[in-house]
Amino acid sequence: MDDLSQLLQQTMRRRHLTPQAIADKTGIRTPRIRAFAQDGAEGPVRPTDEELAELAGALALPAIKDAARHTASATSP
Repeated sequence: MDDLSQLLQQTMRRRHLTPQAIADKTGIRTPRIRAFAQDGAEGPVRPTDEELAELAGALALPAIKDAARHTASATSP
């Protein structure tokens, strides 16, 4: 899902945050943050619901969790 990727990249750019800064806020490992920002939720490293909730809370972006669920339901048979 490109939406997660775009949301993370835009938010990181606007708030001058690095993947390490987000990792420090959320407890999610930095390589996972980088993977989410690069590949979105549909890449080889997929975020869990807990990680999406952590990202949404830390970045004040409730759309992250909703967008990821929408894409997941659209790709399910």
